[in-house]
Amino acid sequence: MSSQREAMQEKVVNGKGFIAALDQSGGSTPKALRDYGIEESRYSNDAEMFDLMHAMRTRIIQSPAFTGEKVLGAILFEMTMDRQIDGRDTAEYLWNSRGVVPFLKVDKGLEETANGVQLMKPMPGLDDLLARAVAKGVYGTKMRSVIHEANPDGIAAIVEQQFEIGAQIAAAGLVPILEPEVSIKSPTKQEAEVLLREHIQKQAEQLSADTPIMLKLTIPTEANYYAPLVAEPHVQRVVALSGGYSRDEACALLKQNPGVIASFSRALVEGVSDSQTDEEFNATLATAIDAIYEASVD
Repeated sequence: MSSQREAMQEKVVNGKGFIAALDQSGGSTPKALRDYGIEESRYSNDAEMFDLMHAMRTRIIQSPAFTGEKVLGAILFEMTMDRQIDGRDTAEYLWNSRGVVPFLKVDKGLEETANGVQLMKPMPGLDDLLARAVAKGVYGTKMRSVIHEANPDGIAAIVEQQFEIGAQIAAAGLVPILEPEVSIKSPTKQEAEVLLREHIQKQAEQLSADTPIMLKLTIPTEANYYAPLVAEPHVQRVVALSGGYSRDEACALLKQNPGVIASFSRALVEGVSDSQTDEEFNATLATAIDAIYEASVD
């Protein structure tokens, strides 16, 4: 393992802070821009839309509060990985200028709902994408699927798919963040969490000793319910998604789960706007970072 990778691993495993999710992709980009105050009338095609999105992400990454002091890592969209900030590849800039560990979103979206869940769509070209990520100094990946109901067959299939592709990612030299999200709107959310923890534990026990993973999970209904996963030897970190909760709600719930840190997206950028001055923008983002950091280390 290179010295850079060892330093990244040390930060991920033992550092204090949270992981920023900056990985909105094609389908979620228009809404992310609207939330930021940029309407569709400001762009006329995908290229212009993604330019605006990269400008937003660059503004976040370059903000004075966005450093490795409180932000352990950042999850990037593929196009963000392939772009540059101040003339340097985004992943390299994150690590060397901000002290933040770069991760990459690798999934291609969700299948239609079946058996109460949405599996991930096929990922053609995944091996090539992983090789590019390794070459650019990315530490790990993230991929999301969604659980809507406590369906035993559906949840078993979700976890099996996450671990199967996770093994492919680990074999390429990256640490996979497995994200089987349980919808906070699910009428059987707690029952789904019981099944999910059981299946994750079974799959984790079958991993080879030298295969690390991370887990990105919805904050559980029962406080501290994922403590056994936090303690699982293969798991470098358990991180929580905000899942549609407001930042205040998500932070309050996260504090009830020792050892779990945040990996928020919408809750991180809540309140920031394209129209803000840099002073206003940086102050708003700093407030969010401070709140999420405190909930993650509490």
